[in-house]
Amino acid sequence: MADTYNTLTLTLADGDVTIKLRPDLAPNHVARIAELANEGFYDGVVFHRVIPGFMAQGGDPTGTGTSGSDKPNLKQEFSKEPHVRGVCSMARTSDPNSANSQFFIVFDDARFLDSQYTVWGEVTDGMELIDALPKGEPPREPGKIVKARAE
Repeated sequence: MADTYNTLTLTLADGDVTIKLRPDLAPNHVARIAELANEGFYDGVVFHRVIPGFMAQGGDPTGTGTSGSDKPNLKQEFSKEPHVRGVCSMARTSDPNSANSQFFIVFDDARFLDSQYTVWGEVTDGMELIDALPKGEPPREPGKIVKARAE
């Protein structure tokens, strides 16, 4: 099922962000992201943690960074894929097998995360929209995913 999804589109207020999905790296994580996106789970969800020069994190329906979906957590699918600009990776707690729905998009080189977080995609278009997200932990008026869909 996971290999049938190639692209995730995040529609933000100012346009679309296109993400190439990487089932070759993380088939279970890609399947989960696609499933949640197509169920409408991410629609209206904010980027609750946006750190300049590091990353933008979203995927928590409460907007606090403390929650996820009602689906079971995922086992890690770490790879050697580097955490560089545009890479999409799963957020988790200190437990490597606790990824659920939260994810982050890397602004700059963050290779210190390599082999510790599951890379599941890469932004191919619209990275400037991620760059423009309001900054903060949380931002005063956070940027929002209007709609997310996987194809």
